[in-house]
Amino acid sequence: EVDPQRNRANLELLYQTGERYRLGDVVFSETPFSERLLQRMVGFESGAPYDSDQIAALNRDLLNTGYFESVQVSAPARQAVDGVIPVQAMLVARKPHSLGFGGGFSTDVGPRVRANWTQHWLNAEGHSRGAEFELSAPRQKVSTWYQLPLNPPHISSLRFFTGLLNEDIDDTESRALTLGAQQQKRLGSGWERVIGLRYEQERFSLGNTSGRSHLLIPSVAFQRTRSSGGVDPSHGHTLLLEVQGAKEGVISDFDFVRANLAAKFLHTLHERHRLLARGNVGGIASNSFAKVPPSLRFFAGGDQSVRGYDYRTLSPTDSSGERVGGRYLIAGSLEYQYEFKPGWRAAGFVDHGNAVDSLPDARKTSLGVGFRWVSPVGPIRVDLARSLSDADEGFRIHFSMGPEL
Repeated sequence: EVDPQRNRANLELLYQTGERYRLGDVVFSETPFSERLLQRMVGFESGAPYDSDQIAALNRDLLNTGYFESVQVSAPARQAVDGVIPVQAMLVARKPHSLGFGGGFSTDVGPRVRANWTQHWLNAEGHSRGAEFELSAPRQKVSTWYQLPLNPPHISSLRFFTGLLNEDIDDTESRALTLGAQQQKRLGSGWERVIGLRYEQERFSLGNTSGRSHLLIPSVAFQRTRSSGGVDPSHGHTLLLEVQGAKEGVISDFDFVRANLAAKFLHTLHERHRLLARGNVGGIASNSFAKVPPSLRFFAGGDQSVRGYDYRTLSPTDSSGERVGGRYLIAGSLEYQYEFKPGWRAAGFVDHGNAVDSLPDARKTSLGVGFRWVSPVGPIRVDLARSLSDADEGFRIHFSMGPEL
């Protein structure tokens, strides 16, 4: 309807969409996996209204299982029969075995090498297994695991594991054997929930004392990471909450509850300016703290902590002056980065915190500057830091690599 006098037109549109298509059964191409396992990954019922997001989600979920080299899920409308579109999933299984090797260097642990073997699937039900090995001067670790997919398989699994750890860092020595299981599930909110139960036997030397602990430790952890993606995200955050404990007499030598909360936040302003903040708070409640092994105690200092100090050198000490770890951990950092050249950033930061036996105990502060290079495998960081709390500490150089979130 056109009104020339008022220079105005009114439009009324009638759009005849016809009957909405419905999704039919999902038909999978031939694979080494059972039909039962594959169908458990389908997030919609046969006969559900057509939704392209559901097709994309199935494609993504099949890839996330780690079972397939390639996945192509389609629902071509031209093949519809009486309004029902068949869903086709063309799958190519990946090779079952893979080997990985890596190495690195940080001022915390020096040079280190790592190796792992994974059998991504070993039967039609999608079971998997693997082994990992890590070697550095202060730490040697070997572990194995066996994993079963739960329901739905792409977001829920049950893993059994065992491992041996030998660690000799500063004033602490530890040799630990671990056996356990954990159930992992990605919740609808995006959080990863891990419920675990493990037996841990540890022989340790802590300052001028030594001991041996036997613990049956139930635990629960929630973690969520959201970011803009890639090896160098522009913004995002990581949150972690973990609680674990043991009850004396239930295999365990003593009671304890340990809680740890960690967070990182990254934000980019005007493309070249970035702010990175992190915080970590933890505590142990136990009436037998002297029996708590070093693997459960808190230490501060190092590349990912208060950078004006060496790795794990912030801690309460015993009568001989040796560091023995604390009941509590409070640590935080605020860092500003400026990208002066594509892939290169200058940084300035302030770190504050300590591992203590009493919350009112003094905390340490350090300032520093550094450079960041965004390499193909993630940011490589070089920092120069100095303590403001202890003038005799001098300057500390820290080198590390890995994701910022």
